[in-house]
Amino acid sequence: MNLNRSRLLEGLEDTARAAGEAILRVVERGFEVQRKSDASPVTEADQAAEAIILAALSHLAPNIPVIAEEEVAAGRIPRHGNTYFLVDPLDGTKEFVRGGADYTVNIGLIEGGQPVMGVVYAPASGRLHTGSVGEGAWLVDNGERSRINVRSRGPKIAAVASKSHLNQATVDYLESAVGTCERVAIGSSLKFCIIAEGKADIYPRLSPTSEWDTAAGHAVLLAAGGRVDGPGGDALQYGKPAFLNRAFVATAGWQAPSIDPFLASFAGGGDLPQGV
Repeated sequence: MNLNRSRLLEGLEDTARAAGEAILRVVERGFEVQRKSDASPVTEADQAAEAIILAALSHLAPNIPVIAEEEVAAGRIPRHGNTYFLVDPLDGTKEFVRGGADYTVNIGLIEGGQPVMGVVYAPASGRLHTGSVGEGAWLVDNGERSRINVRSRGPKIAAVASKSHLNQATVDYLESAVGTCERVAIGSSLKFCIIAEGKADIYPRLSPTSEWDTAAGHAVLLAAGGRVDGPGGDALQYGKPAFLNRAFVATAGWQAPSIDPFLASFAGGGDLPQGV
């Protein structure tokens, strides 16, 4: 598909900011929390942000299908081939509901089973991580745009882990397979971005997530020189049944120890995907 990559990326950045502004307006006036069929929380902010993103993408790239979290929850999944957007309008809803600041707007572009472009915008801080695989990754903060890259692996490893969904399998993996390391808990896809900025080394997730949770952050990390592997050690693929990631491990570009032996320590088959 013939796309002007730089123009599309710029449009995705503007779209994420507009969605973030809508979220902040909802925060200012207050909101109620509802529950979806899987018991996960959803708010007016999720819905307002997704509506803005869908409208914007219909103009930016009218021929590319959009698979968005709340649309899927409502049973609306467009026909799509190998190229499509994955959208999480408000990643980290649990932290958002609690009044936390580490929630994000995620827009990722998938081509051939891999994320190739993504933007991750944090409305509370105004920080935007953006990347296009093969072209680079950037952080936009306080109007300053700076290139970001993963760091080389050193003697001390820093791990980032989910604030709301850390499980024993992940703890066991870090302690037994990775070894002694610092561990920082943070919500949403910002974990990918912290590695992309060169501020951490590994992010294991040994429980299910949806593909729209990970696509944008995954793209930013790849663009910054990192990698994300699924079970088996191969690159995490997209377009799986039900848009479900069983587990993955993201690093600053190096091959992580296999997560497979640790996946047997929890009953993944019945688990519902949750945000990153």
